[in-house]
Amino acid sequence: MFLLLIGYLVYINVFKADELRSNPNNTKKDSSSSNIIRGSIVTEDGVVLATTNIDGDGRETRSYPYENIFAHVIGYASNGKSGLEAEENYELLTSHSSLLSQLRKNDDGEKVQGDSVVVTLDSRLQQTAYYALGSYRGAVVAMEPDTGKILAMVSKPDFNPNTISQEWESMVSDDSSSALLNRATQGLYPPGSTFKMITSLAYLREHPSDYDQFSWDCQGSLTQNEVTITCYNGEWHGQESLRSAFANSCNTAFAGIGLELDNKILRKAAEDFLFNSSLPTGMPHSRSIFSLDKDSSVGEQMTTAIGQGDTLVTPLHMALITSTIANGGVMMRPYYVDHIETYDGDMVTQNDPSVYKKILTPDEAGVLTAYMESTVSSGTAYALYGNGYSCAGKTGSAEYTRDGVTGTHSWFCGFADVEEPDIVVAVIAEDGGTGSSTAVPIAKQIFDAYYYG
Repeated sequence: MFLLLIGYLVYINVFKADELRSNPNNTKKDSSSSNIIRGSIVTEDGVVLATTNIDGDGRETRSYPYENIFAHVIGYASNGKSGLEAEENYELLTSHSSLLSQLRKNDDGEKVQGDSVVVTLDSRLQQTAYYALGSYRGAVVAMEPDTGKILAMVSKPDFNPNTISQEWESMVSDDSSSALLNRATQGLYPPGSTFKMITSLAYLREHPSDYDQFSWDCQGSLTQNEVTITCYNGEWHGQESLRSAFANSCNTAFAGIGLELDNKILRKAAEDFLFNSSLPTGMPHSRSIFSLDKDSSVGEQMTTAIGQGDTLVTPLHMALITSTIANGGVMMRPYYVDHIETYDGDMVTQNDPSVYKKILTPDEAGVLTAYMESTVSSGTAYALYGNGYSCAGKTGSAEYTRDGVTGTHSWFCGFADVEEPDIVVAVIAEDGGTGSSTAVPIAKQIFDAYYYG
């Protein structure tokens, strides 16, 4: 028992120390605020997102120059902590400035300036995403597929972290707004037709040698066991291949695929992509849900295959799925912090890109990419075609019913510069209607800002 105890203590202090220090529930480091000024959060090009101001009487005030725009991802540091203010609390209340400088400060009775957290967020893209989402509730996530860097993360409704102390009581008591919820990481939505990326993968795996022989005659609706699936507005797509059914987001074709597929293969494809699992990120997030099993009904098979039924997903998760396809089948760990540096610019620690898991074969990723390219060149995301950069993506119109009221959320997930993908964007606009009508134009503004400034 003694040896086991010693071994456990070594494990905690050597292997888990960083994780425990950074845990938002660990408030021990907050005591450092008595002798350390909380460090700043800045972008790589020096834009200040959070800093501590000190007035003539020595009173400290945490300041967020961009107010609501970075609210959820940067978070707040009063009334508890959230976002990167919580995740990087230890680093912000630690100083690696020179020992001589710290001693001088102590001798003068002054506090030491904490280290700066330098984030991967792009202030220009973040502002574009924020204003593009407009008055819609929902979320936007933009990231680099080959590194996992989070470039932008927006959630609405939002709040002003500068005034959160004054507004706290009204915010926590307003159930209708849920403005404190980061919908990008914690909002669970039916994926709608964006899930057809997963259904297509399952079909490829069940038909590795003849998937390109798939043929479907879409007549606008499909009924099985008194369950009817319709294409949008009852549109007849006629004779379709798997690629054209994907590009046109043909619900009847994919409902038919759902009836044919072995449920275990579809479930495995979803769970390979981390449905029913935690995502590889320290930011608090919800687990996406996939519930189809061997006993599921015909109706459940049909609705699940088109991204409806009981399937739920977060926008961050959809960004990761899309990034994996763009990155040739390899999922990178998403990260928000590029490095930690002292207040005067000396490097403390550097975060490097890291592979989380290989999920697809290069061939699988290539086929899905081709289908997503067709969605842009001739399908539901045509508004992204011919803009000076190549695009691949998938739209979604996710129906929901709440309190007897039915609505449709607008989705888009895609990436740009298809041969060497630069950026992935995932958008959901609550009650935005079809993906092509709302989410695609939002994504276009972000792609345009990325390439043209």
